[in-house]
Amino acid sequence: MADIFGLVLPFFGLIFLGFVVARIVRQPLEALGWMNIFIIYVALPALFFQLLSKTPIERLTEWSYIFGAVFSTYAMFALMFVGSAIVSRGEIAESTIKGLAAAYGNIGYMGPGIALLAFGEAAAVPVALIFCFENIMHFAIAPMMMALSGGEKRSFGSLVVDVVKRIVLHPFIIATAVGVCAAAFAWTPPESLQRLLEMLARAAAPCALFTMGVTLALRPLKRVPRAMAPIAGIKLILHPVLCYLVLSAVGDFDPVWVYTAVLLAGLPTATNVFVIAQQYGVWMERASASVLITTVLSVFTVTGLLYLIKSGFLPPDLFPST
Repeated sequence: MADIFGLVLPFFGLIFLGFVVARIVRQPLEALGWMNIFIIYVALPALFFQLLSKTPIERLTEWSYIFGAVFSTYAMFALMFVGSAIVSRGEIAESTIKGLAAAYGNIGYMGPGIALLAFGEAAAVPVALIFCFENIMHFAIAPMMMALSGGEKRSFGSLVVDVVKRIVLHPFIIATAVGVCAAAFAWTPPESLQRLLEMLARAAAPCALFTMGVTLALRPLKRVPRAMAPIAGIKLILHPVLCYLVLSAVGDFDPVWVYTAVLLAGLPTATNVFVIAQQYGVWMERASASVLITTVLSVFTVTGLLYLIKSGFLPPDLFPST
């Protein structure tokens, strides 16, 4: 257990440092603007490219693995959405944000850092694959569901074009596509460019985690909404359990790939859920609360999950082929 604490302490410690510094310095949230741009447009894309470009191309087309991971995430969204829609008597917009809060994990900021820390560079490819395909799902779900609720006042064609642009032009997905092309053609960047990419990649996780802590500190929690219990339970417990069961049933995958998917499934609600809620003016304060509460609880749930993995209590395949 001491090894597990040693593993997660630097990780959650960076979030805590960001939280404390933000409370001491008292800069406005807008002061994070250029830091977020550096993380999203430069550091994390460099990390994804660097790791994917070194991966054999055949390892980048594990479609059954992608299906298993994305299906479990979509199932969590559907479960929370349907439950909320029934309780609220058909409130689609609010139920969409609740569904995203229960399914959309912080796989961009937290995922690469904790997965690479826990499992080494072997976790890079599954992290990138899960990130890309789950984000395609999230980028499509939010505007489509808001259109159904009446919150989007655009034509269907305009909506589809916007969704496609968000997917194709996202810097993480562009970096992943370029990395896959580099792997396919066995292209290696010049040494000077390689050094630059290494510097940027090393900065990605620390900057992302520190920024996340600052963001949490500058969005104080005023009260705990009643919906937090099912959202936290689905996101932090049910999601990794279902992901583990689905991947065990779907195929015989590399243990690191299975553990990486389960770990990413167990991460707290992404800060992007608040951004989406703010964009549509729906459930904003509670979306912010879901990010904060699940992040605090994940200190215990993620630590417990890593303990189960590292101690051998969680086999890589629940249904091994004979």
